[in-house]
Formats: sequence, structure tokens, C-alpha cells
Amino acid sequence: MTPLETLSQCPVCSDSHFSPYLQPKDYTVSGKEFQIVACKGCGFLFTNPRPDSSSIGQYYESTDYISHHDEAKDFMSNLYTRVRNFTTQQKIQLIEKQISGKGSLLDVGCGAGFFLSKAKEAGWKVSGTEPDQQARAISQSRVGDSIYESIEDPRFENQHYDIITMWHVLEHVHRLNETMEWLHEHLHPNGKLIIAVPNPESDDAARFKEHWAAYDVPRHLYHFSKKSLQGLAMRHSFEVVEVLPMWFDSYYVSMLSTRYQQGKTNLPESVWRGTFSNIKGRGARDRKPNTSSLIYILSKA
Repeated sequence: MTPLETLSQCPVCSDSHFSPYLQPKDYTVSGKEFQIVACKGCGFLFTNPRPDSSSIGQYYESTDYISHHDEAKDFMSNLYTRVRNFTTQQKIQLIEKQISGKGSLLDVGCGAGFFLSKAKEAGWKVSGTEPDQQARAISQSRVGDSIYESIEDPRFENQHYDIITMWHVLEHVHRLNETMEWLHEHLHPNGKLIIAVPNPESDDAARFKEHWAAYDVPRHLYHFSKKSLQGLAMRHSFEVVEVLPMWFDSYYVSMLSTRYQQGKTNLPESVWRGTFSNIKGRGARDRKPNTSSLIYILSKA
């Protein structure tokens, strides 16, 4: 594995003072521990130091990284596939509530293209990006020629979209602020940006601590609370208009977390922890959900 890069400023508030938060392990590829720090200025959690953009690819080289593959080989991947089929329909319903009619949709980090293919079938004009070559090839065969390596492709230069989605992608992006600027520039004035990310303030995160699978270091560079996501949105002239729960994530994350903690998946405990996390997350004090993962709907401020 190559040397790591260290951030000297917080990506959300630019403060330069951090404190150690947790030191989780990469259970998927390297087996190494990575430091998560908390910004003393705004509380934002991020992995620091981290692999740079030219070396991060080697940390995705695993058949366990399900979103980059299209086959179901074991219990976990079979479960992931079954849940994906159901939640994809929920995602389609969600985007169709945001604008009248079928508009233009860009899915950033589209993986194997399952969501985009279903959106296309539903009548949306779709485009996508996916940096992983294997996943991009699967997505292109499934969706068509409208899948590109990154948002930096020149074909996006003059394009604007009614809906831009990032389903568990923003936490992976090295150039965080530059990406948010690009998203603002390429979203129609009345369009919506939909971001789904893990929630380190959920009950399952508190329960599993450094074994919480959704830290997923070093692939997850950032760990967004509602406050830090709001702060990032405001920095780039977005407004968070709605926060929604992702009920199934707590079960999947809990299954992986018990495996990391105990050496094998503890299904009864996973179901219990996932359910308890959802119950706790439903009754958050700020009247917004606080589940294992959250969906943020943003509009231009």
C-alpha cells in the first residue's frame, strides 16, 4: 500500500485543529487501521490521513465490495441484491416526487447501474458516472452509452439536470468542495440534489463503535452528521429541505458490524440492533430521523 496524504484543513469549515475520534480497521482489503479525526471547529468527522486519489483504487479491489459487482455469491450479497431491488423502486418514487413529469437525471457513482436502468425504464433521461472500470462496463451494458468515468468528462460541460443523485457516494469523493461546486453549477434552478450517506450519530454507530461497518475506512473519507452535511450544503449555496431515513441500512450494517466485532455474522443480534437503531432513529430529538443512513434532499438556496 502506498503512502497516505494528510489534510491540514477541515473540508467543511477550514479549521486546522483536529482531535482523534476513532481508529477503525479496514476489514475489506488491507486489514490496516485508519484514524478518524473530529474537527475542533465544527465537529466534522473525516478519515485523516488517507490514501490519495491515485492510490485509493487498490482499496476497492475486493469481491466483497458489492456495489461494484453484479453477482450474488453468498448470503450477504444475496440479501443486498434482494433489498436493492425493493429500495430501487422507493428511490424511483422519491425522485418522481421532486419534479413534475419525467426529467433529466444524473447519478454520480452509479455502480453497476441498477438504479439508472430502472429510472430509464420509468421514462427518465439518464446519465451516470462510475470510476470503477468493471462496474462502469456493467452499467454501460445495462443502461447504454451515457455512463462516463467522472463528472470531469467534457461531455458534461454544458449539461444541467433536474435531479442529481449520489447514493452512498459523497463519502468517497476526494475533491469534496470542488464536487459540491460542480453539482451546484450543473443542477437546474428548480432541481434537486439527493445525497445518501451513513450517519455516525445513529444508535448502531454508537453501539458498535470502531467495529461499525459504515465507517468503512479508508474508502469512506468523510462521516457526515446532520450538522456537518448542513454546514457543507450552506457553504455551497444549497439548502437541506428534507431528511429521510434509510430503514434497511441498519440491518445490513449491523450484520457486517457483528461479523467485524465477533468474527462471524450474528443474525439475531443484527436484527435486534437494526430494529432498535431504527426505533431510536425514528424519535430523534430534532424531529428528523437519525437512522443508520440518511437521505438528504437539497435545493439551491
